Amino acid sequence: MDKHLHIITLNVPYPVDYGGVFDLFYKLPALQAQGVKIHLHCFDYGRGQQEELNKYCVSVDYYERQEGHKSVCANTPYIVASRRNEDLFQNLLKDDYPIFMEGVHCTYLLRDPRFENRRKFVRVHNVEYEYYHDLYKSCSSPLKKMYYLRESSLLKKYEHEIASKATAFWGVTHKDVATYRTEFCCKTIDYLPLYLPPTWEVNCAPGMGHYCLYQADLSVEVNEKAATWLLEKVFSKIEVPFVVAGKNPSKKLEALAHERMHTCIVANPTEAQMQDMIAKAHINILPSYHTSGIKLKLLNALYNGRHCLVNEATVVGSGLESACHIGNDANDFVNIIGKLKDLPFNKEEITRRQELLLNMFNNEANAKQQVKWIWG
Repeated sequence: MDKHLHIITLNVPYPVDYGGVFDLFYKLPALQAQGVKIHLHCFDYGRGQQEELNKYCVSVDYYERQEGHKSVCANTPYIVASRRNEDLFQNLLKDDYPIFMEGVHCTYLLRDPRFENRRKFVRVHNVEYEYYHDLYKSCSSPLKKMYYLRESSLLKKYEHEIASKATAFWGVTHKDVATYRTEFCCKTIDYLPLYLPPTWEVNCAPGMGHYCLYQADLSVEVNEKAATWLLEKVFSKIEVPFVVAGKNPSKKLEALAHERMHTCIVANPTEAQMQDMIAKAHINILPSYHTSGIKLKLLNALYNGRHCLVNEATVVGSGLESACHIGNDANDFVNIIGKLKDLPFNKEEITRRQELLLNMFNNEANAKQQVKWIWG
């Protein structure tokens, strides 16, 4: 019997040019290899139709995301209301195939009685209300703070409401799974690791690197805040070479990075240049202000870099804690950097990473598990 599956994605999952689409895209060839016939439904708001997706799906449909005031609702989060689409629903109602929703963003149909008897599955990329509350806390714009706080409040109620309405949920971290079980009383959620590029192998160089590195999209306010914290609170106290690298840094951040002789910034590196910097760094430093979800830039550093220094928010519930050095304030970071700066990265640590990462992020094993969960 053929295994047909509708997959709804919150964005067009190609090209794979930012962390949020890795899991969306690499799931497609992995499921196809298990004999799944994928009917893909994408919300497009700027990325356009992608021929590459036709290689893995028997059909691909695109829908406009309804942005702006038309999607502001009193009882529905904006990220959900803006993806409510009757054309999508009509396409889904043409058959009885199971429906897989990528992200809470795509779950409006869980409220629709027409889908009450369908088998429905949800990928939880974050505990969204926690994510938006973290954005509220770290944002400086009063208008954005109001939006993030309102969205967090709506999401908390909405996530609790839908937690009993799908056949099953799959979280990307153990922490997110635990939150859904305890806070939302969700009895049907399991842990499903991220799908990653099948070409990724643990490729860390042993020995000594040359500098400490923080890498991120620096146009994102929370990432600029992390870079600023490292420059002002950590590398003002320890004279170890420190590089900040990423997309579209502000003039303010550039000026701050050049205040000291041992700190600098690399604006808009190519992907190849960024990977080269990660490989040549002695310590990849990745503090975060968000506790939900999993950070692709951390996984990149673990696969391709040497020592990784993070705070608890970066790794909590991820299963990656044992591969990282963890500090929670500036003094912790200064002390850990002081210990690691002259410590070679050895082959035993590389072996530990191989055992951890290759067992956890196995696309074939994860696809087989997902097929088993959907079709039993």
